[in-house]
Amino acid sequence: MASAGWHAALGFSRRLSAVTKMQKSNPAASAADARREATLLETKIYDEAQSTEDYERICEERIASFKPPALEFPTSEDEDYVPTPTGLDIGRYKDAVYYREGLFSAIYKAAAPEDEGYFPPETPPKKRLVALKVTTPSMMEPPHDSKREARILGISASDHVIPLFESFREAGTRFVLVLPFMPHDFNQLLQDDRLSQGQIKHCLRDMFSALAFVHKKGIIHRDVKPSNILLKSLDGPAYLSDFGIAWAPDAIGSEAADSKITDVGTTCYRPPELLFGNKRYGCSLDLWAAGCTVAEALVPEHPTLFDSGELGSDLALIQSMFKKLGTPNLTVWPEAESLPDWGKVQFHEYPAQSWSALLPSVSDVEQELVSKLVRYESGERMTASQALDHPYFAQ
Repeated sequence: MASAGWHAALGFSRRLSAVTKMQKSNPAASAADARREATLLETKIYDEAQSTEDYERICEERIASFKPPALEFPTSEDEDYVPTPTGLDIGRYKDAVYYREGLFSAIYKAAAPEDEGYFPPETPPKKRLVALKVTTPSMMEPPHDSKREARILGISASDHVIPLFESFREAGTRFVLVLPFMPHDFNQLLQDDRLSQGQIKHCLRDMFSALAFVHKKGIIHRDVKPSNILLKSLDGPAYLSDFGIAWAPDAIGSEAADSKITDVGTTCYRPPELLFGNKRYGCSLDLWAAGCTVAEALVPEHPTLFDSGELGSDLALIQSMFKKLGTPNLTVWPEAESLPDWGKVQFHEYPAQSWSALLPSVSDVEQELVSKLVRYESGERMTASQALDHPYFAQ
């Protein structure tokens, strides 16, 4: 006979440990797919087991010969989905279900507790959903730091920065950030061709609004890209998210201002000063990435502006930049003279292409916006506040 209350006594830490072991035993799948399949399998075992011993026995058997079952899982399009009563309990959040995987985090989706004050009173219960970003700080590698992320989100609270509801420790070693659950990200909506030109413009405006606010505080996001812009609906509002590698001058855990980490950003959105070793970069780093995001959003089929090749190499990215913008010299890019890695390699001298050739399918006004952001000389890039005043947003 099953022992009474064994489900409650099992605890989040032991369940998450079982999920992690099952994930690792499924190397044929991608990390995200393996995590999803492992979470669903653990939930099924949790439901069917008769005791703690039974649960652990079945888990070990499945880990020994992992064959993921064909189970249904709700997608992000199911905006009204309410977590089932077979998920994980994470802190005071009950029945959380796995949603997606980050490099050093797992995101779970859960219903907010009834007594919370995160949402307006008129919000339907099915819409009171939160995202639980579960991290293990001791396992994170710089510049990733979830505790610093929480600190920076605390000082970044504004209309278009993803709000941090709370953060807490779980099972001793884990640190959880509680954020509003957003069903859409800008990148996926672009790839699925689901946004009108007007909706794209609203999203880009919200991105610049968020950047204008954080930059006034000296905060550098360091990973601006379409997938880090989340939306409540196709009509917005949009929020800048994922501050896991962000830098702030006074945030504990941030590097010294003159020796910042250069291994930041995501492949195609990394600006040239990073590729040549500048450790003193500032907020203009985000503006290059924002310009790349604008270009990607405005062109048909939404390819990235620059290409870092199949392996995502810095040299491939440099070549892509030089082929399009022209190989820079110190007249075009004066600050390059002070960059540690400038001049170490001799590059083929490519002529600069015009923006009308690079972005032939977009208007002159849209080309100008991109051209004022994607510039070699970081001090010449338009600021986020200036971008908000650009004629593109007045059309």
